[in-house]
Amino acid sequence: MPETTQPKSIYRFGLYELDSATGELCKDGRPRLRIQGQPLEVLLCLLERPGDVVTREELRSQLWPADTFVDYDHSLNTAVNKLRDTLNDSAENPRFIQTIPRRGYRFIAAVQVVTNGGSYPGQHAPLAPQSDTMSGALPSAGVSGPGDSGSFVLSDPADLPDAPRGVVQVLFALIQVMYLAFYVVSLARLRWVQPILSQAVEHPMWLFAVLLVTALVGIPIRLYLLSASLFGYRGLPVKFLRLFPFVLPLDELWALAPFLIVEQIGVGLALAATAALLYLPFSQRSLMLMGEVKANQAGNA
Repeated sequence: MPETTQPKSIYRFGLYELDSATGELCKDGRPRLRIQGQPLEVLLCLLERPGDVVTREELRSQLWPADTFVDYDHSLNTAVNKLRDTLNDSAENPRFIQTIPRRGYRFIAAVQVVTNGGSYPGQHAPLAPQSDTMSGALPSAGVSGPGDSGSFVLSDPADLPDAPRGVVQVLFALIQVMYLAFYVVSLARLRWVQPILSQAVEHPMWLFAVLLVTALVGIPIRLYLLSASLFGYRGLPVKFLRLFPFVLPLDELWALAPFLIVEQIGVGLALAATAALLYLPFSQRSLMLMGEVKANQAGNA
């Protein structure tokens, strides 16, 4: 372990709690697993200096003596990747460990240190992930941290449960297929759609034009998101969160799609379906945050 580590310290960050003496990692108070070796030493180095950039050279000097012959870069990348897998973190969408290109790493979450004498916060305030694409952080639009006023409306990444990537991909893909079906069926039934709109509004042409344009715009967007989900694009969570402010009004408009078949399903069922569809864009966002893509290549560590 690093020489500066207090043997009986417990570090709390997010939903996690790490015992520095045993390497036991708990989540939500439940034991998760034990971290050992180089991943533990790297994590302790970062936890001791939250908010600071810990350079690769500093980590090398802590982890390996000067006379040790080892591929430092590869071993350090491997240790950081193991940490990110354990913490359900990623280089592209960091919640805890942020990569500082060509320099090192920074722990960006709030850290509380508990010792025999009591508890105290980490030395530095946590830093929010930057919107720099080189660092692989989330874009700031639509993403809020704990304590932000936006977290009352939108889900915070730290509050969401872990989810298998395959499950997230399937659910997200099914949502895209549903929207594609809305667009295609509406375009295929245009001659029936216009009379329905005429009954609903006094001047239906503008609404008809909006429906037509948004369907034509929505089809390529849904095809891209569907293919990205099925083939597991590494940057899909980040890209979707950047698209979210544009996709949201599109999805909210098409939440009214059940009223195109109101004569078949009735007003009550159309209202219920519309209410569920109004929530669906936010569920897509939550799925992307739960299904964070891990950076498996060493170069992304």
